[in-house]
Amino acid sequence: MSTFALISTDMKDYVEHIGWWSIIDLVVLIGVLTVILLFFKKRNSLKLAIFTVAYILLYILVVFAGIYAEKVNENVVGFMYLTKRIMDFVSVFFIAAFVVVYQSDLKAFFNKIARTHDKSQEYEFSSTDDELVNAAGQIVKACQNMAKNDVGALIIIVRTSISSHILETGTELNAEISSGLLESIFSTKGPLHDGAVIVKGSRLLSAGCFLPLSQEVDIAKELGTRHRAAIGVTEESDVFAIVVSEETGIISTVEKGKIRRYMTPEKLFEQIKVAYGITQDTSGREKKRENRFL
Repeated sequence: MSTFALISTDMKDYVEHIGWWSIIDLVVLIGVLTVILLFFKKRNSLKLAIFTVAYILLYILVVFAGIYAEKVNENVVGFMYLTKRIMDFVSVFFIAAFVVVYQSDLKAFFNKIARTHDKSQEYEFSSTDDELVNAAGQIVKACQNMAKNDVGALIIIVRTSISSHILETGTELNAEISSGLLESIFSTKGPLHDGAVIVKGSRLLSAGCFLPLSQEVDIAKELGTRHRAAIGVTEESDVFAIVVSEETGIISTVEKGKIRRYMTPEKLFEQIKVAYGITQDTSGREKKRENRFL
């Protein structure tokens, strides 16, 4: 017996005993379809979203059509049987394709469910505004030096937390941020230069981390894997990313999937302060700190 035949039998009983609680079922169905639309829209796959929703609605329509035909005429048996069988196979294929294409998203989702806490929350420490300003200055200084020497870099500043599976792909450091440390990590002779550095507050948590790549199709061709990774992680987590291009030396920042290029030291410093949540301070002491990396 096909899956559709089983569904048809259950649906027939369902229709015969329909009641007010069916409204709840309808709301749940609308909710599921909305989630599917949002999922694919976020990944710039609106056509696939429309196809998926249309297929689900057609699936339901065929089932109800079979029930209605049998109810009107008791002699009708196996209404649209071939169509139902084909849709059975297409459904299995579609589910398998979805798992393959979006395996990274599913892995991140199940990882969140399986873990009782986020590993990045283990690094709870307080940093003063002065410490954060100094850390921002060290990051800007390192980015300037790497841009001048055509060294690629990817720095992720965590506001609250980041997925544990990302931290675990790298090497734990939990060290004080300094320009020298950042430059040595991203040196092409170092073993960790291909991954990303994860920063929280004034501490460098982990290096050599691998990030999920964005599935956006309209990303500029001249942007490489580092930029795509920066866009991908900011789409999923509340983080601020800094990218130094190895080919052009251009410094870019990424936030919520949106990239801003051609960062000057001043602009980069201000954006890092905003990412850190540092209140604006016009004191001479902060201006003196700001000029240290110029």
